[in-house]
Amino acid sequence: MARRTSTPARILADLVGLLVLAVCAFPVYWMVNTSLLPRNEIRAPEPTFTPLNGTLANYRRVLSGDAFGDALLISLAVTLLTVTVALAFGFLAALAVSRFRFRGRKGFIVTLLLVQMIPVEALFISQYKMLEGFDLLNTVAGLTLVYVASVLPFTIWVLRGFVAGVPYELEEAAMMDGCSRFGAFRRVTFPLLAPGLVATGVFGFIQAWNEFTLAVVVMTREDRRTLPLWLSGFVDVNRGTDWGAIMAGSTLIAIPVVVFFLIVQGRMVSGLTAGAVKG
Repeated sequence: MARRTSTPARILADLVGLLVLAVCAFPVYWMVNTSLLPRNEIRAPEPTFTPLNGTLANYRRVLSGDAFGDALLISLAVTLLTVTVALAFGFLAALAVSRFRFRGRKGFIVTLLLVQMIPVEALFISQYKMLEGFDLLNTVAGLTLVYVASVLPFTIWVLRGFVAGVPYELEEAAMMDGCSRFGAFRRVTFPLLAPGLVATGVFGFIQAWNEFTLAVVVMTREDRRTLPLWLSGFVDVNRGTDWGAIMAGSTLIAIPVVVFFLIVQGRMVSGLTAGAVKG
């Protein structure tokens, strides 16, 4: 029988957990709090921890005009395309690497590791020249292509671990019970791999949604900006930084990520449960 944790130790662990939670949650709270403060309170020497005199002026300033809507549509299109394409190709590549033995397999796996070690900044010139040659600058397709290239190695590597963790004997047992090869994969293996697809999809979504440096290189026109590029427009050397607008815009940008995570979190748990039952 496992020993019960002593009361003082448990209380200390709970306090440490609450402290970590507070440290992680405070920047988010400060962002939302600042977005509701008027400009004079934001620049005041004494910090304001509660927006008692809150205002929505920062949000109205951010949402005025069509710039936010255009940037939102571009970011959504690029992010959803990146996640879809990266998961499709990454899943097929992970299956091939984990389930089959072929010449060059180990070299392919090593190449995945080496590609992830290359700094993104080292590829800017070649990526720009490539997209310029194909007339893909300032396009959703061009930025999606660059994002998929940056997300795909990690996606393949993570999904490879999930595929390798599912015993092939489960599929063989299903085929002995009358399932076809594809039917065994769909009924038994795929539910077990669903949490891995969700996890890598969350990573790809967050990376594509918040990415800034590659978007600066590819989207050079002001009317073709993603949300991170649009947010940088509130920083001006002459006029100063509009912190209220930046915090309001950051809050709006964070909402889709939170909603997406809440949706896929339930699917991740259901995928784990379904996979355990099928197995």
